[in-house]
Amino acid sequence: MTQRPPRPLAAPARVIVTRHLMPEVEARMRELFDVVLNESDTPLTRDQLSAAMQDCDVLVPTVTDRIGADLIAGAGERLGLIANFGAGTEHIDLAAAAERRIIVTNTPGVFTDDTADLTMAGIIGVPRRIREGTALVRRGEWTGWAPSGLLGRKLAGKVLGIVGMGRIGQAVAHRARAFGLEIAYYSRKRLPEALERMLGARHVADIDALMAEADILTLHCPLTEETRHLVDARRIALMKPGSSIVNTARGELIDQEALIAALESGHLAGAGLDVYPDEPHVDPRLIAHPNVMTLPHIGSATAEGREDSGHKVIANIRMWADGHRPPDQVLTALVRT
Repeated sequence: MTQRPPRPLAAPARVIVTRHLMPEVEARMRELFDVVLNESDTPLTRDQLSAAMQDCDVLVPTVTDRIGADLIAGAGERLGLIANFGAGTEHIDLAAAAERRIIVTNTPGVFTDDTADLTMAGIIGVPRRIREGTALVRRGEWTGWAPSGLLGRKLAGKVLGIVGMGRIGQAVAHRARAFGLEIAYYSRKRLPEALERMLGARHVADIDALMAEADILTLHCPLTEETRHLVDARRIALMKPGSSIVNTARGELIDQEALIAALESGHLAGAGLDVYPDEPHVDPRLIAHPNVMTLPHIGSATAEGREDSGHKVIANIRMWADGHRPPDQVLTALVRT
């Protein structure tokens, strides 16, 4: 079934926003729409989401909202647009939305540089044992400079393996090249040769081969059924002893038990993690490991990025409410491939 053709609304769109957004964005929404905002910023319960979807033309969810087929099936007839705040849409059942002819939009490209910057913090910080050094100073146990104290690994000449070479993967490659890292990547679609030359990136056709040669592995692919636990015990075993993993994409890309086992055995020297499979819960074993950087999902957490994302949401709603296809419509067929 095709998605619902856009049609102009006779009155301002009834918009329900599930989380607190930037003040400038909320102020603009008040001007343009019949909007209900979440002033408390407490994630909605399933029942609250269900009630919201019964009472709006447009729902504005975030990654903290799990919008499954059951919620979509029970949505009110007036719901015609799910205008997601953020690029990832794995928390929305896109096939169910298409079945109900509900258009789904996202905000792609807004957080590319922000996420790439934070990824570099892990790429630099884990080999250089930044967390251990910070903890040592804060405990008051640093006794001064020593020739063999907190020895890490230099970046220049090491292989950075990038899984997923979309916008963020390319932005990471661009940054990493300045640190003298050798860039190798695996992606479903190979980049044009000219772009590979510009980024100094080498394509590896097999993900197992990439993991076997990477000193640092960084993940930048979407979460799908095919990529869930993409990094499992077998693939971690292929990695070099003393290598590390950085993940600013989605926690479920990694088999967390396999990751913890490799960290505790010393096979992996460390990890830089901004995402987890059961957020906001972070496994205590990760927190306890001296060389695991545990960050609270802040890859996109810049004032500029969050404001730009909010304005993209507004643009998508306005185009839809005026009877036009929104610019950032997510196509179900493309997501599935």
